[in-house]
Amino acid sequence: MITIDNTIISDDIADKFFVCDLNKCKGACCVEGDLGAPLSEDELSIMEDICDDVLPYLSPEGVEAIEANGPFIHDHEGDFSTTTIKDRECAFAIYNPQGILKCGIEQAYLDGKISFRKPISCHLYPIRITAYDQYDALNYDRWDICSPACGHGKALGVPLYQFLKEPLIRKYGKDWYSVLVEKIEGKEEL
Repeated sequence: MITIDNTIISDDIADKFFVCDLNKCKGACCVEGDLGAPLSEDELSIMEDICDDVLPYLSPEGVEAIEANGPFIHDHEGDFSTTTIKDRECAFAIYNPQGILKCGIEQAYLDGKISFRKPISCHLYPIRITAYDQYDALNYDRWDICSPACGHGKALGVPLYQFLKEPLIRKYGKDWYSVLVEKIEGKEEL
């Protein structure tokens, strides 16, 4: 385990290789599972604020689900998550012409319509954060649908913490990330 400030980081985040291979998985993480993307409480008002700007990007089914339930739900685990279509596919997921799922929120961000990229849980995946009173625990969430990403990352020689540099900095800051790299690699990041 690696500790930095109020975070405890699983060794898997340093040791495992990972680079998403959307041509193989087709963005299955946006469909598989029984809940939408986990949301932090501070993201709830953001989701409400951006909803009107994101709706034009979504499928008719996604729009219908959001209009019926709002942009998020209080799920059966007592947490908040994005609304889903038929309790499966994230309502914010969109298919590109190649049949790969992408994020409608992120597309609106890339088009300059909103300033919020996407929920941090999506941006950080396959790292999952469990927030405790005194610290956050960062763990690698192993899922068979991500097997192509593991093989792709290994072939490219890209460890998980490097693949997720941008969202880790978004969540914890540049200084925190530099300390992580130093602890893993034994040197300052260049």
